[in-house]
Amino acid sequence: MATITTIYQGQLRTQSTHNSSGARIVTEAPADNHGKGEAFSPTDLFAASLGSCILTIAGIAAHTHGFSLEGARIETQKVMAENPRRIGELILDIYLPPNHYTDREKRIIEASAATCPVGNSLIITLKKTVRFHY
Repeated sequence: MATITTIYQGQLRTQSTHNSSGARIVTEAPADNHGKGEAFSPTDLFAASLGSCILTIAGIAAHTHGFSLEGARIETQKVMAENPRRIGELILDIYLPPNHYTDREKRIIEASAATCPVGNSLIITLKKTVRFHY
């Protein structure tokens, strides 16, 4: 069975449904590529999935080792490239809540972030800049 079903709704919009939960996401072409920019673009979701994956995997590691990342956030900048049009770079600034993390906990956070399956699935030529802010 498919994990996700995506339907083109016209006017450069799609709706994707997560089949097991029914959760839905709408995408639209960005304003700089014939769209209205009223929803996430497919490349926005691509960028967001990397940040979500990093926080999820780091959260699992933190939970396993007895500390919390609750309130952590990632601000992601997507840099487009041309010929062909694609994402050329993702810049992720990871802000951890004030928690006086030990050096060991910082190593756990940073090492787990590097094991994110989304990040490990990206083509090697996509530049990823990841900065941690404690």
